[in-house]
Amino acid sequence: MKSHISATHAARHFSDLLNRVRSREEEFVVERGGEPVCEIIPARPVACTVADLVRVLRSIPKPDAEYWDTLEDLTQHQLPLPSSPWQR
Repeated sequence: MKSHISATHAARHFSDLLNRVRSREEEFVVERGGEPVCEIIPARPVACTVADLVRVLRSIPKPDAEYWDTLEDLTQHQLPLPSSPWQR
């Protein structure tokens, strides 16, 4: 359950709130004038699978011929990189 706190309380006790979120995984709804403004919740790792990536890549439109022409032009007119100052 999320605790509702005022923005003033959150500002005055921010470090304590972060410690409580981190150590006890508490969650807070910060309110201003009685209206919810934001939530302070534990960060969760982003879960993205290879299948998710494949699905996204399949959903975007394929580049048109003009894109490939522009890419080819940029590649052919790219300045050479300077020599490395480090020996190999």
